[in-house]
Amino acid sequence: MIEVRGLVKAFGVKPVLRGLDFQVAEGEFVAVVGPNGAGKTTLLRILTSMARPTMGEVRIAGLQLPRQSGAARKILGVVSHQPLLYGDLTADQNLRFFGRMYGVSNLDDRISEVLSIVRMSARRYDLVRDYSRGMQQRLAIGRGILHRPELLLFDEPHTGLDPDAADMLDDLLIRVADEGRTVVMTSHDLTRAGELASRVDILSGGKIARSIKRGELDRGELNQLYYEVTRG
Repeated sequence: MIEVRGLVKAFGVKPVLRGLDFQVAEGEFVAVVGPNGAGKTTLLRILTSMARPTMGEVRIAGLQLPRQSGAARKILGVVSHQPLLYGDLTADQNLRFFGRMYGVSNLDDRISEVLSIVRMSARRYDLVRDYSRGMQQRLAIGRGILHRPELLLFDEPHTGLDPDAADMLDDLLIRVADEGRTVVMTSHDLTRAGELASRVDILSGGKIARSIKRGELDRGELNQLYYEVTRG
């Protein structure tokens, strides 16, 4: 589903990603972890075609980025740590606008279903600007799954969520993974990443330094490895 080879991304003379290789199979759930500034968000921005690579090859479902980014976006669902919603529209209007862009069938029913999943049905017709930060993030998650994308990209999705909403997101991530959809999530929470994902990749020094499959290490061993890799 994702094939990245020799990816380099530099801002001016400062390289952030340094020849990164990254592959994700269809139906796999991969968590990318690393310290601040490691390049996690930069990697996801390139996968969503919001940023262009300096060098390297990037493909999603066989589509080459950024050349075929329009086709790739149709199969992507993206949730960032910034909700990026229209504050002067209601939840229903935000989802309806997005659903029409993607040609979602039976849109009324799908909006009702998604709002129920993210536990926002009671606020369906309220303006988004009146939502708390956590409620806005819930709605952004709903928007990300509305069109049933084949590949979901989550950039620090738990940011700003209260414990109940964080548990909801965990349940949703497990649900979409069980449906066979491909999930890539960046996270600062190593414990949560290790519990949810089928694979944890540690990003350090601009490359994937280590890749650990679920069950390969216990929590203490994973924490120790992360410390060793990211602290050099």
